[in-house]
Amino acid sequence: MVAVSWAAIFIRLAEAPALSIAAYRLGLSAVPVSAFALARRRAELARLRRGEWLLLTASGAALALHFAAWIASLSRTTVASSVALVTTQPVWVALLSALVLREAVSLQGVLAVLVATAGGVTIAGADIALSGEALVGDALALVGAICAAVYFIVGRRVRPAMSLASYIGVVYTVAAALLLLAALAMGTPLSGFSARTWTMFVLLALVPQLLGHSALNWALRYLSAPFVSVTVLGEPIISTLLAIPFLGEWPGPVRVVGGAVTLAGVYLAVREEAQLARRRAELDAAAPA
Repeated sequence: MVAVSWAAIFIRLAEAPALSIAAYRLGLSAVPVSAFALARRRAELARLRRGEWLLLTASGAALALHFAAWIASLSRTTVASSVALVTTQPVWVALLSALVLREAVSLQGVLAVLVATAGGVTIAGADIALSGEALVGDALALVGAICAAVYFIVGRRVRPAMSLASYIGVVYTVAAALLLLAALAMGTPLSGFSARTWTMFVLLALVPQLLGHSALNWALRYLSAPFVSVTVLGEPIISTLLAIPFLGEWPGPVRVVGGAVTLAGVYLAVREEAQLARRRAELDAAAPA
């Protein structure tokens, strides 16, 4: 969560179009993970069936759309509002988990989603009516949230049967290829950037992508999709705090209240997952050998 929270700062400090930033973030992170997958997981990749390749492609496409929409939103609204809205993804994850994965969401889990999302909406409400441009940014962040939910759901479906290296090796590469093709088709520049911008591209690939998102994908093998996505709701608080020294964006009292509410939702989700883990351990211990 801490690693992912740096993304908004690096993006705002990069002087490049949104599509260029997204393409380089995924492209630079896809190179090492795909090389590792081909070197160490070639047999596993060869065993994948057509249906699994389709799911991996869908996951990569959802990830590409998530970054394209969210990164574009950051140039139109504040970091606090953009990150808060993009992290409403647990609402969509909970709905899709129940419909697609048949994962039951408990009353406490539903409460965690509602509380955490209410905090995110409160933060966004601080400047949601600033201008038409801000509203466009908010809408793009919401599109990013829905795409991120699809990404999490597909990951939860595929990850239990795949190693992390194989999964992200394919998904990151698909997302990077789609973003690169989109940039070329739209005539978006992919060169001529400043040294600081190139540094931000590298930092985006290393910190929020390779460290942050890869850790989330690793967690999907052991934790429910709603829990993993709700945990990421701590991102608005960390990103908002980082925006103070690096971007000079101070949160007002409304955003402070929203942050506290969001953290309360994260706490409820963590407590729920811990209780479920204890119950599963008790059942396993009581089961006959």
